This record gives sequence, structure tokens and C-alpha cells, in this order.
Amino acid sequence: MAAAQAYDVAIVGGGHAGVEAARAAARMGLRTALFTLNPELIAQMPCNPAIGGIAKGHLVREVDALGGLMGEATDAVGIQFRLLNTSRGPAVWSPRAQADKKLYRQQVRAMLAEEPNLAICAAEVGGLDVEALPGGLRRVRGVRLRDGATVAAAAVVITTGTFLNGLIHVGETTYPAGRRGEPAAHLLGESLKLLGFACGRLKTGTPPRLDAKTIDWSQFEPQPGDAEPTPFSFLTPRIQRDQVLCYSTFTNAGTHAAVRANLHRSPLYSGQIAGVGPRYCPSIEDKVVKFPAKERHQIFLEPEGLDTDEIYLNGMSSSMPADVQAAMVASIPGLERATMLRPGYAIEYDFVQPTELRATLETKAIAGLFLGGQINGTSGYEEAACQGLMAGINAALQVKGAPPLVLSRTEAYTGILVDDLIARGADEPYRMFTSRAEFRLHLRIDNADLRLTPFGRRIGLVTDDRWRRFEAKRARQEAVEALLRNERRPGDPLPAAQMLKRPEVLLTAYVPWLRQRLPEVAAAQERDDPAGWELKTVETAIKFEGYLAQQRRHMEQLREAEGKTIPESFDYDALPGLSREMQQKLGRVRPATLGQASRIPGVTPAALSLLLVHLELRRRAAAQ
Repeated sequence: MAAAQAYDVAIVGGGHAGVEAARAAARMGLRTALFTLNPELIAQMPCNPAIGGIAKGHLVREVDALGGLMGEATDAVGIQFRLLNTSRGPAVWSPRAQADKKLYRQQVRAMLAEEPNLAICAAEVGGLDVEALPGGLRRVRGVRLRDGATVAAAAVVITTGTFLNGLIHVGETTYPAGRRGEPAAHLLGESLKLLGFACGRLKTGTPPRLDAKTIDWSQFEPQPGDAEPTPFSFLTPRIQRDQVLCYSTFTNAGTHAAVRANLHRSPLYSGQIAGVGPRYCPSIEDKVVKFPAKERHQIFLEPEGLDTDEIYLNGMSSSMPADVQAAMVASIPGLERATMLRPGYAIEYDFVQPTELRATLETKAIAGLFLGGQINGTSGYEEAACQGLMAGINAALQVKGAPPLVLSRTEAYTGILVDDLIARGADEPYRMFTSRAEFRLHLRIDNADLRLTPFGRRIGLVTDDRWRRFEAKRARQEAVEALLRNERRPGDPLPAAQMLKRPEVLLTAYVPWLRQRLPEVAAAQERDDPAGWELKTVETAIKFEGYLAQQRRHMEQLREAEGKTIPESFDYDALPGLSREMQQKLGRVRPATLGQASRIPGVTPAALSLLLVHLELRRRAAAQ
């Protein structure tokens, strides 16, 4: 790489966050470089090749609605699709797909190749080029490569996943790596510490992989996909391919005995691992130790692809020695003779405390430097993708001199995730759940495009063709809703919308009438949306109208609090009556709004009231 080469935006890291950031910046018209150690492993899935799940599916839908690529890529190479939580209300329905690991990587690479403004560079970034500005400020000017070359960039987005000082553990064995078979990023990890960032240590892990040919499949319960698969992308009308089977089983007393007999060899319990692991995706060692009364734990056998015999043992993540993992596997009926192709492992890695970030994901300490993904303390491909997309968008907008895009808690799960990170920080890997959303009936998977595609269009990510399709869909929904609210179906005592408020009345019963009254609309819906999600959105809006109106009132109250901004230079130490503890908490995070201040753990209502009074006094003084 020549030292004279310059880009508008440089992305460091080729994982899910990196590819979303790179594609976004390139599509927004900026010269973009994606730096990765091995371009052949862009969008590699080191853990389970599955996308979505509870709340995670919401994030993927939002990425797609804004113009990101994860949903489209998954629809193209998914090998099993399931819509989760269908026994509950539409607020918590969430899609999940098992993807072909190799094909997903190839699909993403092909999608990136279509971007003329994007260069993919095989190089290791060892540090940042940062300049000092007057007043103690700093700004990034580009990246420094391991070979000593400097690449200029107006903005830099770091999306290094688990590579920062990564260390793999398999029993007593440890070795540096970012993922199995790939080197860790030591130079960059140390350079971030030297730049003064508050870094911590987290841990995640994977289970063993098994050879499908050596498994007795008759011992397991089949887990088929849905008969009518639910796509992730709003651009995908239907998934039309055969789906593979997954299988489920349970651990047993023999499995747990093998764990307990070897806890002294576990890196988690010997003190070998210092990083904090994910609370909601624990290793099998953690499950056995922390839930001693539980006699069994469910595990799933999931294929890694169509042209491989490798099976992922979901639910059995472990960092035990390989011989112990082999004994645990063999204790399960059907796996007595299974060949373990490779053992599971734990990986420790550095992260930057996300309280160091603004809501745009730009660092407070260095202007023009953005962070996305596991480097911010999150876990999961989906959490990484939405952060990478937002970081890439805001880096591009900053270079363009345009206003940033910040999604609020009332607009997207993505907004909730970012707000949680910057207000609360991370003391364990952050995972998204529907329970984190105050307004989850409003933030559904079916209306993600209605909520977010206009934002994507405004910033230049949504293409003309996609916008045309979106507007046509929105017009059809409005036509259907107007008909339902204003007319009665023959034989009904009330307008159709009033009838639909009855729990036992479903919109599917009205489809023949809709075809008759709105033939062109109905024909277009059946062509573009054969699964009927357009009508589901209309039905939900009508059936839950009262609840949604109540949520809108609460959302307005939250927006009012978010509208009360706090100057970044606010001196909390000089605020009379504010305790030392509150001064420290508020000074550490430096919230941008009163609403964000209210979500900092430990900040009391009394402190917020005092802060509100002082902000109001400042506002009045400034107005005079």
C-alpha cells in the first residue's frame, strides 16, 4: 500500500460490522477502504452460522430496512428458516435462519464487489495516525500499517471483533489468535491503550464440531424449518429452496459428571481466563456449576453448510481440554461414536468501554474515529452488524459535512442497543433482547421498513428501485387500511376495522372481499408479498390501536427528555447539591441529554431533578 494513497473512510476489520460499515460508506459515494488480514475470510462466521433469533432478528430487519446487506445475504444462502415466538404476540416474533457458512462468506464478498467506491485491502493495521489540535483536542488522519506505511483517511471505523489481543483457551493450552487459525491484532490493541482508551477484557466461546457421518441420527428429535419461510430482507418476496433438518437432544448425568470431574482443568474455574463471558450464552461448564439442580440442558445439532459434514453442537460451548470435551460428547446417546473434528474453545479479547463513545459511535477522545461491534462490548453477529452500519453511516456523513444519523429508543432496537452501551457501559458481553425495548409493540419486525427506510433514503443508502418498491407497498397498505376503516363487508354489523378489533376475527377472512374491492392492490400484494406480511402490519395496527396510541404518548414523553440537551463541557463538579457519587457517574459518561442521564445506572431521580433545574436556568439566562 503506497503511503500516498488516501481514502475518505477507512474500515479496519472484515467481520459483520466491518462489511456493513464499508458498504454503507461506499454506497454513500465515498472512497472507502476495508482493511482485513485475509480478504477470503470476510464475513466469516467463527461461531454458529445462524442469523437472527429472539430480538436479533429485529436487528437484522432494521439493518435491511436502512440499506444494509445482512438480510439479503442470509436470504440468498439460508438453509433453514424459522419464525420464533409465534405462540406469542407480534411484538416478539423474530426470524432466525441457519446459513451455509461458506456460501454466506462468498455471497457477502460478491455483494461488496459490486461497490465501485470500495477497495478491499489485505493488510494489518497496527495503529492510527492521530494529530493534536489546539485546546488539547485530537483528530484521526488515517491508519498505520504493520509494514510502516501510512494510509490517509478523513474518518476511520474500527470493527476488529475478537481480534484485539485475542487469546484462545482449550483446557490448559493457550495461544494468541483472533479466531481459530487467524492471528490476533496485538499492535492495534496496544496502540489503542496508548491513546488513552479505557479498555477491558471479555470472553466468548464455541462448542465442538462433529463429523455428521459418525452420528446416529435416529437418536435425535428432528427440528424442521417453517413450511413458509420468513425472509429477512424486505426485498425478498419468498424463500424457494429446500430446507435442511436440525436436531435436538439433551445432556445427561454422564455429561455433567465429566464436567464436574474436570473442573480443575477448566480455564474458567482455574483462574486462567480473566475476561467476563456472556451471561445469556454460557458454556456447558457454567451451566453445570451454576444450575446444579438442573438434570439436563438442551443442545442442538446444526449443519454448517450443504457441502460439509461439519455439525455445530449448539448449546455445548466449552473451553475444557479436548479429551474432556470428547468424553462429554460421547456421553450423549447417538454421539457415542461421533468423531470430534475440532474441540470448542474460549477466546479472550480486548474491548473499549463504550461510555467513551458518542451516540454516533464516534469516540469522544479522538474526532473522526468510530468503533463498531465487539470492540464496543457486544456479542453476536447481529449486534455487530447494526453497529457497523451506524458507524459507517455516521463516518460518511461526517466526511460529507452532513448532520449525523442517531436512532432513538423510540425508533429502533438499534437505537436501544447504542443508547444502552453509551449510557451504561459494558461489564459483560451485551446481547439484545426484546425485554430491553420499552416500546416493543411499536418496534416490530414487520414495520421496520416503515420506521427506517425513509432514513436510509435520506442519507443515500436506499436505491431508487428499493424506494419505488417501498412507496408502492406503503400506498397499498394505506389503501387497505382506509377501506377497512370506512366500509363494511356484506353481512357485517360494523366497519371491517371495528370487526377486526375482536380477538377471534382475523384479516385473512377478509382477503376475498379485499380482492373484490381492491383488485389491483390485492394482485400486487400477492405478487410482491406472498406470505401476507403487508396485511399483517395493517391488522396489527388496527387490532392493537389502543395500545399503540398509549405507547406513542409514552414515546413523546421520552422524546421530550431527549430534547433537553446537556453541553459536553458541562461541569458536574460545580453543580451545588450534587453528591460526589453522582458527579463521578455523570462525569464518566457525560450524557448528551437528560434522557440519557436518566438511564445511567445509579443516577437518582433527585440528581436528575437538580440537573433539570440547572439546565432550565441556563436556558433562561441564555435567552435573555
